[in-house]
Amino acid sequence: MQARVAVFGAGAWGTALAIQLARNNVEVNLWGHRPGHIENLARDRENRACLPGIKLAPNIHPLSSIEKCLQDAQVVLITIPSKAFRGILQLLKPVLEPDISLFWASKGFEIETGKLMHQLVVEELPGHHYGVISGPTFAGEVARGLPAAITCAGDDDSSTSLFADLLHANRFRCYTSSDVVGVELGGALKNILAIAVGIADGLGFGANTRAALITRGLSEVMRLSKTFGAREETLMGLAGLGDLILTCTDDQSRNRRFGLAIGEGMSLQQAEMAVGATVEGLRAARAVYYMSRDLGLELPIMEQVYQVLYEAVKPLDAVKSLENRPQRAEHGA
Repeated sequence: MQARVAVFGAGAWGTALAIQLARNNVEVNLWGHRPGHIENLARDRENRACLPGIKLAPNIHPLSSIEKCLQDAQVVLITIPSKAFRGILQLLKPVLEPDISLFWASKGFEIETGKLMHQLVVEELPGHHYGVISGPTFAGEVARGLPAAITCAGDDDSSTSLFADLLHANRFRCYTSSDVVGVELGGALKNILAIAVGIADGLGFGANTRAALITRGLSEVMRLSKTFGAREETLMGLAGLGDLILTCTDDQSRNRRFGLAIGEGMSLQQAEMAVGATVEGLRAARAVYYMSRDLGLELPIMEQVYQVLYEAVKPLDAVKSLENRPQRAEHGA
C-alpha cells in the first residue's frame, strides 16, 4: 500500500513537511482550517503566503475536510501552533481510527495548564501511539531541499521508526529517540531564550553577550528539563542545543525577531505585528515562569524574559537584574 500521511496545518511548516514527505513518494493530505487558503493551494500548487516560489508536487492534496484528510492515512502529523493543539485533537477524536499514530511538530505549552503536547494527546486520544519531531530547521530551507537534520521521538519504537523512514532522505536526516519529553522541552524552551538573545541584540549588545545568554540559557533548559526526566544527551543534541543555536542566531527565527523588536523599543503589540506570525516563546515564557515558581527552580534568564513581557520591566532593567546576580560557581549554579 502507498504510504499516506495526513498533515494538519497548511502554514509554512506544515507545507514544508508535506513537500519533504512528497519527495519521498509519500501521498500527503494537507489540511487547513481556512477554505480559501486551501482553494488557493489547490489552484496555484504553491503556498504563496508562506513559501512563495516553491511548487507543490502532484502527490500533495490540499483539503479543507478533516474526514477527507484522514482518508487512507496511516499517520497523522500536526503542525499547528500549540495554542490550538487541544482543539485539533478534539476535532480528530470522533473520526480518528484507533490504529493511526499521531506525531506533531508543534512547540510549546498549553498556556492554561502548562502541559506539554504529549500530555494533551494522552488526555484526548488515549491509546494512540504518538511522537514529536523537532530540531534546527527553518521551513523555507526544508521546502527548498537544503540539508537539515531533526529528531523524531515517540512512545513506540516501531511507530517512530516508520514515521522517521517516511521523512528521512539524503538531505533530510531524521534521527530517532524515545525521549519525547526531552525533545518537546528543547523545542519549547529555546523560543524563550531566542527572545532574550533578540532583546540583547536589539539593545546593541555584542557577540559576547549573545554567547553568554545561549550558554547560560542552555544551563536553564537542562535544569528545568531534568525535573521532568529528560535525558541530558537529548538536550545536547539536535532538538536541544542544535535548535537553541539556530533560533537564537538567525533572523529567520520569529522569536528572535520578536526580541529584536522589543530591544529596539517596540511595544509587545507592535513587535507581534512586525513579526506577523505566532511567537511561541511569548506564551511559553508565562507557562515556564509559573512552572519554575511551583518547582522552586532558579531560571534567571527566562524569568527576566517573563518580567519584560508581562510585568512591564524595561529591557535594560532586566539586564541589570542579571548583571547584579551574585558571583557563583559555573556548574551546579
